[in-house]
Amino acid sequence: MDKLFHLWVYLETTPLLGLAATLVVYRFAVMASRAAGGHILANPVLLSIGTLVLLLLATGTPYAAYFQGAQYIHFLLGPATVALALPMYSNLARIRRSAGAILPAILAGSATASLSAMLIARALGAPREVVVSVAVKSVTTPIAMGIAEQIGGDPSLAAAFVLITGVSAILLAGPSLWLAGIRDPRARGLAGGTAGHGLVTAHMLLTSETAGAFGGLAIGLNGLITAIIVPLLATLVVR
Repeated sequence: MDKLFHLWVYLETTPLLGLAATLVVYRFAVMASRAAGGHILANPVLLSIGTLVLLLLATGTPYAAYFQGAQYIHFLLGPATVALALPMYSNLARIRRSAGAILPAILAGSATASLSAMLIARALGAPREVVVSVAVKSVTTPIAMGIAEQIGGDPSLAAAFVLITGVSAILLAGPSLWLAGIRDPRARGLAGGTAGHGLVTAHMLLTSETAGAFGGLAIGLNGLITAIIVPLLATLVVR
């Protein structure tokens, strides 16, 4: 234990802390998920977030110190999102056949996700900064932070809402789609990518490449549509 303590003290003073902690925790989370048979509550991302939060709190480690190393993994979010183009290319024929329904579906999903979030936040008495920050909860982190900054929101707060939305969507997407009777992987992918961005899409890729492909397409289109409509919606909901 003494050696582990000294190792932690050393890592805490270097950018290696966030990097090492994230990789080790995620590795154990993957093992736990496999041991649980891939149960939805044992999702590796969910387990990793919870474990890292408890670890930082227990050791009194500031988030800024942790992120000095974790930023290197955070940087990979962009390339990982771009990599979703591979299953999209493999399912290009299916995407072309469904082209007529894709854009209206994502447009409706984008508008609903943003407008409902802002109206609920406003009804609960949230300040303007929170209302506009939560509007971008269903797009990927880099896009959400950029939009939030442009419309007077808090980029850090927007990133937190994106993470909460993704984790919640992982837990709720499967049961919700099943209860709604939606079995088509194309529809499941579009819904997951629009509502829960990369986290849900990555989860769907584990069981269906087609769902992952349509989820990847939804991430890109939803980001573009959200960047256009949220500033307009913000002027109507919050003045």
